[in-house]
Amino acid sequence: MKLVTIVIAVCLSLQLQAQHVSCTSTSFTISGAIKQQKTITISALDSLKAVAIPDLEITNHKGEKKSVQKGLKGILLKELLKEIEYNVEPKLQSELYFVFTACDGYKVVYSWNELFNSATGNSVYLVSEKETIAAAGLKESMLIVNCSDFSTGRRFIKGLASIVVYRAL
Repeated sequence: MKLVTIVIAVCLSLQLQAQHVSCTSTSFTISGAIKQQKTITISALDSLKAVAIPDLEITNHKGEKKSVQKGLKGILLKELLKEIEYNVEPKLQSELYFVFTACDGYKVVYSWNELFNSATGNSVYLVSEKETIAAAGLKESMLIVNCSDFSTGRRFIKGLASIVVYRAL
């Protein structure tokens, strides 16, 4: 009886490990320390200026290749965020940071200075197209990629659901 219970427990755990939780998003909100919350829909990406992004190898924290993202086009994220009115005066914007949350709960943090005052900001994109498929047709939908990271998978966001702006105190 004990052996049967162990076999069943092992089989169930293997099935649970085989399940892959995936989610998609068709919009994301920008909220927090800003004057007015904003929602960006996937259809709004079509009206924004997209540029070609070089093929991007996604690696994990050990530098191991996980995938290659090809045929990407995207909107420079800081171009999207510069339209936001923040609840602080300009000299205090250095105290702001952004928490990007995917629909599966995965979170990534960028500081205001990273995005607007360093070379990193020139390589963070909201993907609008992948291999000639518009974002609306992608399984991962709202993607954020950072082309300058060494371990690109750390800040690779699939299914962006929200960006919340906080002020460090």
